[in-house]
Amino acid sequence: MNLALYQPDIAPNVGAMLRLAACLGVAVDLIEPCGFPVDDRRLRRAGMDYIDHVRLVRHSSWEAFQRDRGAGRLILLTTGGDHVFPQVAFRRDDTLLVGRESAGAPADVHAAADLRLRLPMRPGLRSLNVTLAAAMVLSEALRQTDGYAALT
Repeated sequence: MNLALYQPDIAPNVGAMLRLAACLGVAVDLIEPCGFPVDDRRLRRAGMDYIDHVRLVRHSSWEAFQRDRGAGRLILLTTGGDHVFPQVAFRRDDTLLVGRESAGAPADVHAAADLRLRLPMRPGLRSLNVTLAAAMVLSEALRQTDGYAALT
């Protein structure tokens, strides 16, 4: 199971997702450019001491990520999803992709996704924080694929 961050805008959200991934044993793909300067010092600050416990792969672009990523489905978490969480059967080799906090994911990213997944919520509300959405979906994906077994 992987978590991919598409051109994130907010460093603290990246830090929270790195911490989440470290604690749950999930790899992270960081797809640049980001909306903030990305260097080792800033990533360390955002990820605190957890960054040493996560497999982080930085990709210079969406095209580089597409070229380098392994097998498995790409599941985009989006308010425009055609599948509803949690009514999806996850697989161990899935990559969960979250979009930018400010703009989500563009059309070419939507087109590349094998599944576009939306989280149900009350009418009139736009979206959850990207980190909360990632945590909810990742938790269910790990539960379904017995991903917690190695942690206990």
